[in-house]
Amino acid sequence: MATSVCLLGASGSVGESTLKVLRTFPEEFRLHSFSVHSNLQKALEIQKEFSPSFICVSSESADRSVLGNKIGKTEILYGESALTDLVKDSSIEIVITAIVGSVGLRPTIAAITSGKRLGIANKETLVTSGPLINSLIRKHNTKVVPVDSEHNALFQLLESLKTDAVEKIILTASGGSFRDLPVDQLPFVTKEQALHHPTWSMGPKITIDSNGMINKGLEVIEAHFLFGFPYEKIGVVIHPQSIAHGLVELKDGASFVYASYPDMIFPIAHSLFHPEPVPKILRSHPAKDWGKLEFREPDLKRYPGLALAFEAGKTGGTAPSIFNAANEAAVELFLKDEIRFVDIPQYISAALDEIPITYPDTLEGYEDADRVARETVRNLKSRKALSAC
Repeated sequence: MATSVCLLGASGSVGESTLKVLRTFPEEFRLHSFSVHSNLQKALEIQKEFSPSFICVSSESADRSVLGNKIGKTEILYGESALTDLVKDSSIEIVITAIVGSVGLRPTIAAITSGKRLGIANKETLVTSGPLINSLIRKHNTKVVPVDSEHNALFQLLESLKTDAVEKIILTASGGSFRDLPVDQLPFVTKEQALHHPTWSMGPKITIDSNGMINKGLEVIEAHFLFGFPYEKIGVVIHPQSIAHGLVELKDGASFVYASYPDMIFPIAHSLFHPEPVPKILRSHPAKDWGKLEFREPDLKRYPGLALAFEAGKTGGTAPSIFNAANEAAVELFLKDEIRFVDIPQYISAALDEIPITYPDTLEGYEDADRVARETVRNLKSRKALSAC
């Protein structure tokens, strides 16, 4: 019998890649349910193709007349709270969380506490509430497999290595669209330029994050919670070709590298089949076709958001939650043309400076920090606007 899958965030880039994998393995996996935020046309297309049991539309303002309450045998749910109800269904065996942002936190927790296998592509969950999430994973003995290409690469490498042999884990990054732009030109980049990525096709928020390497900063914090390495043992290198997705340096000086064509079908298929191997070639990319592979250290003057992520991670407590929420709020302002691209890390830094760091043991404590950080960014924007008058 096919394994039943719940896909949260079906209309995004990771969601679309997940659907591609499900099409490739129709006898192994069945799409039981999925969510979209507000892309109702995409929901209709997916429903027609896969006939799932449930669809959740998380936007509170969605036009409910488009999908109604039922399409054939598919029931339609609405609202953010319905995401949590969706993943609790006893028929679901695997949950893939591909929702962008902190909205994915509560449904991910519901998946963990409901005993589902979890393929996690929502990095904000571990970034914002890592200590709490890890305690719940241990309590419920939940199997978690990372879906992000870099974390999945490290996951596969570390599974075959003894921990005491590892010196450092390395996340690779393309460096984004501005990796070779003179630093003094960064204040003048446009929104259109910032919404372009040289390697991956992603949503606007993740694309902005990636071009400032704030996305990589979030991944550093996530790697800390996923694999348990201290921040001093986590590194980042710019690798423009995006062929190598993760490296593990050993204490003897040797390194292991995971390489594949830059396509999310590889980590997604691995997360679905784990612990069994993926049974067929997804896309061949032999070493003779790799060409030149380059690696270099990121310039923290070019990518101040990456330095802030390491700082927030080492501080711990609510600092990563503040970092993430302030970034989301600042990116939203940038996408509305209210601030410049280079202002994003400045707002994050200001929020980290202004908000007291706490060390909560409840979800509400982390959510409070998230809320305060967003309010702080909005207030900072208002104060700057007033000072400019």
